[in-house]
Amino acid sequence: MNVFLTASLLFVSMTIGFKQSALPVPAPNDAETPARIIPGADQTEKYIPYLKGKRIAILANPTSRIGNKHLVDSLKARGINIVKVFGPEHGFRGNVGAGVKVADQIDPDTGIPIISLYGPKRKPSKEDMADVDLMIYDVQDVGCRFFTYINVLALLMETCATYGKELLILDRPNPNGYLIDGPVLDMSLKSGIGKFPLPISHGLTIAEFAQMANGESWLEGKVKCKLKIIPVANYNHDMYYELPVSPSPNLNTQQAVMLYPSTCLFEGTYLNHGRGTYYPFTVLGSPELKGSYPFSFTPTSIKGMSETPLFMNEVCYGLDLRNYDIQKLMRSKKLNLQWMMELYKAHPHKEKFFDSKLSKEMGDIGKLSGSPLFRKQIMDGVSEASIRKSWEPGLSKYKKMRKKYLLYK
Repeated sequence: MNVFLTASLLFVSMTIGFKQSALPVPAPNDAETPARIIPGADQTEKYIPYLKGKRIAILANPTSRIGNKHLVDSLKARGINIVKVFGPEHGFRGNVGAGVKVADQIDPDTGIPIISLYGPKRKPSKEDMADVDLMIYDVQDVGCRFFTYINVLALLMETCATYGKELLILDRPNPNGYLIDGPVLDMSLKSGIGKFPLPISHGLTIAEFAQMANGESWLEGKVKCKLKIIPVANYNHDMYYELPVSPSPNLNTQQAVMLYPSTCLFEGTYLNHGRGTYYPFTVLGSPELKGSYPFSFTPTSIKGMSETPLFMNEVCYGLDLRNYDIQKLMRSKKLNLQWMMELYKAHPHKEKFFDSKLSKEMGDIGKLSGSPLFRKQIMDGVSEASIRKSWEPGLSKYKKMRKKYLLYK
């Protein structure tokens, strides 16, 4: 089957199957129902006239949409001159698994070159930018330091600043915008999953992050990128926002998106966190927890999601969070640390729990958490209150600094 057709079918299936929520739908009430949230891309009247007559490059993935149509297809149909598309991790069409390198391609439907920024190079070259007048960034983020699209955005900002190009950001809501929590990254742990001094859940939209990166001089060489932003209409950070499309192959349900700030930390443990199932980031377990938990699941190889998951074809026992009350999480405005503390306590081989050498699927818990203390705190049975105290004063300072860059209350 044609690779683009395969990708399109996956994109459609993610779109159709994604709208799963733990939250009840409120009853209609004209007097109380807030105005509909409108992402920047959907406010075409605010930016399409600005694109006319310009040579446009777009960084996009399957979340880049105007209504139900992909942004690239929609703009091209409106006569916009799109000279190339840049694709981040998972690819322009979103059919590539996490960490898998992506090659350059030509879109057979439009003839537009697709240049991968998740292969031999991570940002556009001088040659890539030579025939570009304006760059557009439109990718859905989920508000976490280790969700790597903000790294791609920063590299794109550096490129635009270097070659004198303006960057147009079509802003989108942060589904975890209510949550500002976790240790601010200790820069001695800087890596591909954490490049900036942000807490685990940073409470910013992509445009707010871009303003912060400029304002705090985080870009290489302390360059400043010229930004043009189309803000989200009728939005504030405390709003519940259900994503219309999966932001990545393994964040394929709304439940996964909302749990992700807490459960992605399990990528740094010797537990499977749902990779190799159709509900990643919502189940946690290990074969070694048999007898401790009645719930079980069996990871398998799933193309485009996780092809060699930890404990593949082995029965794992642990926690089922698929029906966990997300409203409870939102009310608390805190990461859930209890799952990590509980599963470490229950694990019979504690020397394995944080050993990243055991599997290529595992990450480094220090780099994920951003704290050089976190691993030892869990192993020593430190209380949650004490762990949270160790995040200060960094977290409070970050919250104060964040206010300078907010576009929404």
